Amino acid sequence: MSETSGETGGTPGERISDAEHAIMEVLWDRHPLSAAEVCDEVCATRGWSMPTVKTLLSRLVGKGALATEPAGRKFLYSPLIERSDYVGGESRRLVDRLFGGRAASLFAHLAQSEALTDEDLGEIERLLKEMRK
Repeated sequence: MSETSGETGGTPGERISDAEHAIMEVLWDRHPLSAAEVCDEVCATRGWSMPTVKTLLSRLVGKGALATEPAGRKFLYSPLIERSDYVGGESRRLVDRLFGGRAASLFAHLAQSEALTDEDLGEIERLLKEMRK
């Protein structure tokens, strides 16, 4: 697998757009895939064409999020970023940008806006107990 240019230390050097994220989700679930195989997964539901998928794949390679591997006359794509690392980085950016770096402020906002279900609260309590051990 050949590495691509760009900083890959867990998060790409540049932000990933919503459309690029849809491509990453496909590749996190199953890889390596060709552009045609990625298109099979997203083109119908998103109304995209093969050129759109190829453009998004190219952007992700340029951002250091994907590696390419030649396979005959096509390329196979694989993520260079783990899903958990990406989610962690995006979560941190959200908390930093909107809540002054304080996760407690995020939870307070969610609780006040009634966005947390009883199931969510139970899961948060379980996680907090685990973290305190």
